[in-house]
Amino acid sequence: MTETPSLLSAAARQQGNALPVWFMRQAGRSLPEYRAVREGVPMLESCRRPELVTEITLQPVRRHDVDAAIFFSDIMVPLAAAGVDLEIKAGVGPVIAEPIRTAQQIRDLPDLDPESIPDIAEAIRTIRAELAPHKALIGFAGAPFTLASYLVEGGPSKDYARTKALMAGEPLLWDELCEKLARISATFLRVQIDAGAQAVQLFDSWVGSLAPYDYATRVQPHSAQVLSRVADVPRIHFGVGTGELLRLMGGAGADVVGVDWRVPLDEATRRIGPGRAVQGNLDPALLSAPWEVIAERTRDVIRAGAAAPGHIFNLGHGVPATADPDVLTRLVAFIHQEGPALRAEALAR
Repeated sequence: MTETPSLLSAAARQQGNALPVWFMRQAGRSLPEYRAVREGVPMLESCRRPELVTEITLQPVRRHDVDAAIFFSDIMVPLAAAGVDLEIKAGVGPVIAEPIRTAQQIRDLPDLDPESIPDIAEAIRTIRAELAPHKALIGFAGAPFTLASYLVEGGPSKDYARTKALMAGEPLLWDELCEKLARISATFLRVQIDAGAQAVQLFDSWVGSLAPYDYATRVQPHSAQVLSRVADVPRIHFGVGTGELLRLMGGAGADVVGVDWRVPLDEATRRIGPGRAVQGNLDPALLSAPWEVIAERTRDVIRAGAAAPGHIFNLGHGVPATADPDVLTRLVAFIHQEGPALRAEALAR
């Protein structure tokens, strides 16, 4: 019998004392081997070369012994594949050539043809073939709100003023835009799942900028549309600054709700409600602290996570570019060594 990856057991709320760990942005800029293979290759191109995607996805699994690989991609990849004119500028982020300003632009937004991304399926199949059976492969896509914010703002934003104005002032147009983006994200995830991804994470990076009412009425239905199309695998839903949205994010259909570092996991579990596992939530900034501080704060996260019916250890956001890879490797070993006993102790209380 093939051993079930511990991440999948935790997502199904059947983990016992085992404690799986992986890190958002584990495949990327903190690793010298990543910087070496990416040198001279633009971001969007690097996400469409199966051999490069495979290598980058597997690098942190080899180095850190994490319990899951996260498919190396970018939330802009499906939009670019669908025909949106954009680029990812180093030090800036995604930049849209023609930001959405009219209803016609929304109506002209194309769907994503799954036949147009055979390289994505090829990369997933190759990764699964090389990944150890007890390690999980997580697929990845951006949620409709975050994708819409880039399309409307034209790039990164501090206040999402245009996005919020469209959402509040033109709700029917907003829904039309997000329905299209939900189809694109769902298609992108479906291609990954059909090729072998065993779980998926839907990133709604900027949704924490919203009030609960706006999220519930104008965002949650579209995230739910994506998650409903991938219900055959465990679904993780994550956003930054979402302490007031945790219950609603779980209600969108997630099996696991990712929690940033601002809310302790026991309190997050109370807010989310029963029937959901949690993921998180060590503050990424602490990776630069002395090891004794990292270890004690990690113990705190593990103990708080035991309040949930399932816990996947992670950071509260992505690995910083300045993180020391050796610290991450040591942290994974620490969680594997001490995590089960700490979790068992917390569960016994």
